[in-house]
Amino acid sequence: MSNPLEQSFVTQLKENQNIVHKICRLYTSGEDAHNDLFQEITIQLWKAYPKFRGDSKFSTWAYRVGLNTAITLYRKSTRSIATTDMEGKKQFIAPDDYNYEEEEQIKLLYKAVQQLNDIEKALVFMYLEDKDYEEIAETLGISEVNARVKMNRIKGKLKKIVNP
Repeated sequence: MSNPLEQSFVTQLKENQNIVHKICRLYTSGEDAHNDLFQEITIQLWKAYPKFRGDSKFSTWAYRVGLNTAITLYRKSTRSIATTDMEGKKQFIAPDDYNYEEEEQIKLLYKAVQQLNDIEKALVFMYLEDKDYEEIAETLGISEVNARVKMNRIKGKLKKIVNP
């Protein structure tokens, strides 16, 4: 890697790759779909990176790009996910570092969360990442009050899914 922009991107992505993995876990089931979405989010982050001004933290920006990519593909999921070839950029990051074995409770939570709509999933994801409502609202483009109200409704919805 000779390009400083590329070096900066790779460093930031490596430090924040768990964000991308968690988004993939939330919106996919199965290793192949996870890897495809991981690759697509990485590509979208790279394409958008030259416009990243640093007004927010890289992680907040990565959440926004990653969630938007996942939601866009999730809404098109009746068709197959179209991904972009990344053969020339293999040095970025490989999804092999991710551990696919999860505890039983986490699997149950993800199963319940997958029954939510795309925006609800994004909100739960950020909530579970200990993001404050201000950052959640900024990332999702809603008001802080709206984020709080939605989260309370989602908690009730999840309780009914887990304990019918």
